[in-house]
Amino acid sequence: MLYLGNLDAKRDWGHARDYIEGMHRILQADAPDDFVLATGETRSVRAFVELAFAEVGRRIEWRGKGVEETGVDAKSGKTVVRIDPEYFRPTEVDLLVGDASKAREKLGWKPKTSFAQLVKEMVAGDLEEARREAAGGKHSV
Repeated sequence: MLYLGNLDAKRDWGHARDYIEGMHRILQADAPDDFVLATGETRSVRAFVELAFAEVGRRIEWRGKGVEETGVDAKSGKTVVRIDPEYFRPTEVDLLVGDASKAREKLGWKPKTSFAQLVKEMVAGDLEEARREAAGGKHSV
């Protein structure tokens, strides 16, 4: 079971690999300056969940409203996502999106990894971790 907070919160999801490249470019700049590194696109937590489950061949149907909302596997009918108020942020911001136009103009930086590719890589990483654990070779952090 996956427990989440606000499914409708929108975030600017980006890949660390892209941000590291941006940070490197910032460090190589001729003069110190402030930059925002962001994709400039937003997706909801709900969209992230739907895409992540789709990566393993499952489609989520949403049932109910508010804290009673659940995500159900469309094929099996099994509830796989629940809302837990514990995961709501006390000062929730509904929309977080960055403007990286300055980094694009001055540094030539732009993110290369799409939202779909980011989710695909994250799911693949989690599946690999689960395989290692199932084989008895727990990954130490």
